[in-house]
Amino acid sequence: MFNVERVRLAGADVPLPRMLPVEQRFAASSVEDLEGTIRAQVAEHARTHQLGGKRIAVTVGSRGIAQLDRIVIALVGALAEHGAKPFVIPAMGSHGGGTADGQRQVLAEYGVTEETVGAPVIASMETVVVTELPDGTPVHCDAEAAQADSIVVLGRVKPHTDFRGSHESGLAKMIAIGLGKHEGAATLHRHGFEKFDTLIPETAAAALAVLPFEFALAVVENAYEDLARLELVPTEGLLEREAELLAEAKSLMPKLLMSDIDVLVVDEIGKDISGAGMDPNITGRAPVNADKFRATPVKRIVVLGLTEHTNGNACGLGLADFTTQGCVDQIEFGSFYTNSLTSGVPDGARIPMALASDRDAITAAVALTQGPRPRPPKVVRIRNTLSMPRVEVSEAYAQEVAEHPDMTALGEARPWEFDDTGRLPKLPPVH
Repeated sequence: MFNVERVRLAGADVPLPRMLPVEQRFAASSVEDLEGTIRAQVAEHARTHQLGGKRIAVTVGSRGIAQLDRIVIALVGALAEHGAKPFVIPAMGSHGGGTADGQRQVLAEYGVTEETVGAPVIASMETVVVTELPDGTPVHCDAEAAQADSIVVLGRVKPHTDFRGSHESGLAKMIAIGLGKHEGAATLHRHGFEKFDTLIPETAAAALAVLPFEFALAVVENAYEDLARLELVPTEGLLEREAELLAEAKSLMPKLLMSDIDVLVVDEIGKDISGAGMDPNITGRAPVNADKFRATPVKRIVVLGLTEHTNGNACGLGLADFTTQGCVDQIEFGSFYTNSLTSGVPDGARIPMALASDRDAITAAVALTQGPRPRPPKVVRIRNTLSMPRVEVSEAYAQEVAEHPDMTALGEARPWEFDDTGRLPKLPPVH
């Protein structure tokens, strides 16, 4: 194995700048009564739709939705109150290593188990073909869901990390790819992301026409990883309403408010953070369709580690310029490569230059942004691309922060807190 300890850093003598803790402010509307909101909307639906005795499949995906366990518990409970017999299915393509046990484990790590939700969790990779698209593409559906009396689609509506369209990451994608499991996801990804803007809604429409969908529960989050909206969306008009919710989700997304960035340090990436590990809507870097993502310009990106819930899936690591040997050691290559092969995008599975420590990786990145006349580097550090309200910035931003209406310094600039091995503690999560 290559010994990263023996690398001579060309920028070893480049001092790292002191960092200033900063608050970024965004729109913060939120759902005050999660359980009451869900219960009331399901009750309203039950006034005109018979739920009693129905065996209803509830989709639960692998993304880190805010308060996912509470949402699922409330939804399952509300359906049961009206006489339904709900059960949960993991609705994800190749996540969890593309296995039933792996996908069940993903849900368990979010607190979604048979014991917590009070309903069966039925995990299977078996699908059935329920219809075809005009070009002959088969539309797959989880076999258990296809045999249910009806299906409730639970999904978060937000911008996708690989394409742009009227329907990106949300209800239509949950129907087309989540319910399609590994086989369905692989089938659609073979078309390429450049087709997804039309393929996803077309596939969802085909499934909606032949499967007994009850309704969808759409989740929209704000920039604080909190619930901005929980909305029961009727099957009729589902795709039209989702397009409207996507526009709202885009308006609520966080971003980096700085004018430009030399080095972006990301403490952790993961599938629970973004489908691309770190959200291209924040970083501006995407494995495909990169020209469609507009963000603060970033010269170099350093990724220091993986989240616990990503279970070793380092999807998106290839979009960084530097990482650490410690991050590479966290990778579980089976799930990492399965996800990358299923998506048809190998670029995100590349391994960037992996140095011995956090200090070495950050120093190397800073050194490569220094021109012939060294200047104070513009460095921004985030925990991940979901935790955006609290960040750290180098002293070079002090005036920009002071003059920006939505940024406030939270204290004095301070040096990096490396331990004796050159590692950093992660920034605290934003709640």
